Amino acid sequence: MRRGFLALALAAFAAGACAPADAGTPTVNIRIHYSKFEPATITVPAGVPVTYVIRNDDPIDHEWLIGDAAFHARHRTGTETAHGDRRDEVSLPAFTTKTTTLTLAAGTYTYICHFPLHEQYGMIGVVTAR
Repeated sequence: MRRGFLALALAAFAAGACAPADAGTPTVNIRIHYSKFEPATITVPAGVPVTYVIRNDDPIDHEWLIGDAAFHARHRTGTETAHGDRRDEVSLPAFTTKTTTLTLAAGTYTYICHFPLHEQYGMIGVVTAR
């Protein structure tokens, strides 16, 4: 009896009958490829949690740091090679995917990889929350 119930539950889940609790959260997919962010311009709703799924398709490490000008000024001179569990600072080893959820107030935010010369190479994107 238990096996039949488990098989039925798994089949229902596979068919999409069971949605994750956060199914209503908007999701933005960001790809890192050839040391560039794709897309480089994003618009999200202000004041609403948004999940960012960031996929590093490069054979080298990158980071995804999002914030205002003062935030990035601090990171340009920082010495952290990896970031912990901070929603606005995501370390991405080669060929990995990470997820973070942020609620942004209305405004414009920049996301940048601050590894040496990555910003200068063009690893910059903009999120507008409105």
